[in-house]
Amino acid sequence: MNIDHRKLTAVAERIFTAIGCEPAEAEIISKLLVTANLVGHDSHGVARIPRYVEYCRKGEVVPNQKATTTFENDQIAIYNGNKGFGQSIGLQIMTAGIQKAKTSGLAMIGVGNVGHLGRIGDWAEMAIDAGQVSMHFVNTSGAGMTVAPFGGVESRYATNPISIGMPNPAGESVVFDAATSMLAEGKIMVARNKGVELPDGALTGSDGSPTNDPNALYETPSAVMNSMGAHKGSGLAIMADLLAGTLGGGGCATPGVAGLANGMLSILIDPNIFADSTDVQTETARFTDWVRSARPADAAKPVLLPGDPERNTRAERENNGIPLDETTWRLIEETAASLDVST
Repeated sequence: MNIDHRKLTAVAERIFTAIGCEPAEAEIISKLLVTANLVGHDSHGVARIPRYVEYCRKGEVVPNQKATTTFENDQIAIYNGNKGFGQSIGLQIMTAGIQKAKTSGLAMIGVGNVGHLGRIGDWAEMAIDAGQVSMHFVNTSGAGMTVAPFGGVESRYATNPISIGMPNPAGESVVFDAATSMLAEGKIMVARNKGVELPDGALTGSDGSPTNDPNALYETPSAVMNSMGAHKGSGLAIMADLLAGTLGGGGCATPGVAGLANGMLSILIDPNIFADSTDVQTETARFTDWVRSARPADAAKPVLLPGDPERNTRAERENNGIPLDETTWRLIEETAASLDVST
């Protein structure tokens, strides 16, 4: 089924308001979840609504929280997210980081003890809107450690996404946004809801053999997720955990901790402070045009830059609606009904 993004946003807002979020918070959570669907990242979209509600019911995420500063100077700010929703806490700390970068040219912000931060590309795009370059490293210090290091068959960390955004005033911005695992955990959840198999190499079963069954990740004993690119993805995941966990202040992946707690370290650069904006714009446009000009392996599929698939998907889904499988929509309806909310 295809559902109009405005309807999905309205349903989500009613659900988050019903669990105690103030209207402004319900709006930002809903907007960013639906945006994830619009750009094709269904793993970070409305399929997470039932899970978010369950986090609230367990007290693992608390509505209407504000991040508190644990350290700050002109260029650095470290925050405790106080178990708040990642979308609203992320908006708060990124707003502060962007302002610091506007003043100093360079800023670093970190946060720990925060709920699921959603699609990390949102934060890179927020910096791009301010004309800034940004890098984001994310980890999980509590529950959600589902990924095995290269060569291992036991999980040691989470999917640890990395996002890098580069503004391009002369054209379309460049946004890299990817989990360091072969698949984001949410994509496995979506595959389970759809009843489809996973691609080869995504999971290793509890017996140490490969499996394509998405249900294996949610069984006891559970399968483990594999890193993208073998040892290279594993190395990136480990470094993301160290950066977000040690410098961001939330701690690295820790066994036996109940409840999901994300952490993020973000570095923001405002090139307008120290570089000729014309030179930056010219070189960005020159290089991105050069990359796009490569002869494609398939003439019907031109070479794409990071961010192009999301833009293309958004244009299609804004016109034709967001495709949702029946299981995902049923779970959203059941969650709404449990809160006396209409869909």
